[in-house]
Amino acid sequence: MALKERVGTVVSNKMDKTVVVAVENRFPHAIYQKIISRTTRYKAHDEGNTCRLGDRVRITETRPLSASKRWSVSEVLSHSKAKEVSK
Repeated sequence: MALKERVGTVVSNKMDKTVVVAVENRFPHAIYQKIISRTTRYKAHDEGNTCRLGDRVRITETRPLSASKRWSVSEVLSHSKAKEVSK
């Protein structure tokens, strides 16, 4: 069985050991052939709280970890340039 993988951008890291990753899917419209982009947001497990806002990450499908968490961060592809603002 092949595991599903997605590459996306971290849009929220406010939860403990969880990040929200936005994955953009671009495809042509069935009739008009105009490129449509559809964004899906996944909650992914981030064990070490290493992901920052804006990071490009690869997530892998895993067993259910909570009510809404079915993905895990497998690697951070690139860190964002922006510094995290602490409150």
